[in-house]
Amino acid sequence: MARKLDVINIGAPVSQTEPAMPSACETHGCGGADEQIVALPAFGIVTVDGHEITAEQIAEEMPHHPAARGEDAWRAAAQALVVRHLLLREAHNRSLSADSAVVQGKRATEDEALVKALLDNVVGEAVPTEEECARYYQANLHRFRTPTLYEASHILIEPEEGAGQDGWDAAEVQARTIIEAVADDPKAFSEAAREFSGCPSGQQNGSLGQIRRGELVEQVQLHIETTPTGSINREPVRSKHGWHVIRLDRIIDGRELPFEVAKDKIADLLEARSWTISAMQVVQSLAEKADIKGVVLDAPPIEHDQRQGTLAA
Repeated sequence: MARKLDVINIGAPVSQTEPAMPSACETHGCGGADEQIVALPAFGIVTVDGHEITAEQIAEEMPHHPAARGEDAWRAAAQALVVRHLLLREAHNRSLSADSAVVQGKRATEDEALVKALLDNVVGEAVPTEEECARYYQANLHRFRTPTLYEASHILIEPEEGAGQDGWDAAEVQARTIIEAVADDPKAFSEAAREFSGCPSGQQNGSLGQIRRGELVEQVQLHIETTPTGSINREPVRSKHGWHVIRLDRIIDGRELPFEVAKDKIADLLEARSWTISAMQVVQSLAEKADIKGVVLDAPPIEHDQRQGTLAA
């Protein structure tokens, strides 16, 4: 396997995005955090053996390290730049050349190519055996399953805007009235969805399509999973968008993937893990020999992905 560097990302928190509803319901029934704008603060001076990482460089790096607090983004950016400096300096000390490299379909910069050359030279490869892959597969069977799918529909009854609690109460009464009138009649449900639903899916008889866990807001997802197959849940469920009448048509159980299908991905994972540990050791060794001021490197994580071959520090 060709060794390609993906990410050197020191101290940056993992960003999370809210799950989204299927396309028919992009504007209803789903959560979504407002995008946060992080300020670009300036803290103390950061140096590596007297070489200053400037405030301007850190500010430019910060967008690659999103965080809830500006201080955290600043620290992650400063750490990443310190590590980049250490690796580039070591590459120059070893007289390594910046061979041409392509990352994400684009030619790498000279710095990216030098860092890649250093880590390729120092870390090398650790290709796992089939026996190691098989052991990982058996110990992690839950990771190698297709997701359970739920074919479901809903009718969204939105409260009247500006009506306060009275509007919510009226929406609940309407949802319960629909449940009583429709019972388990699919045709009646479809007609009610087209007539009353405030979700765009109403024009598709309320269909949400095939849903997997994580694609709907939690309240609605849990309600779907507790609804008997082929019926309407006798209780409506409330989300921030209104009251939902839920129908579950079918459950498609996930199935276990055979080892032969999973083994190549497992091999990539184990090789990447071995590479990551070795690369972290390289960085830690360089950091221990350097006089770093203004920021602390705490067990710097280095992520590696052979399939993409991208570098961002």
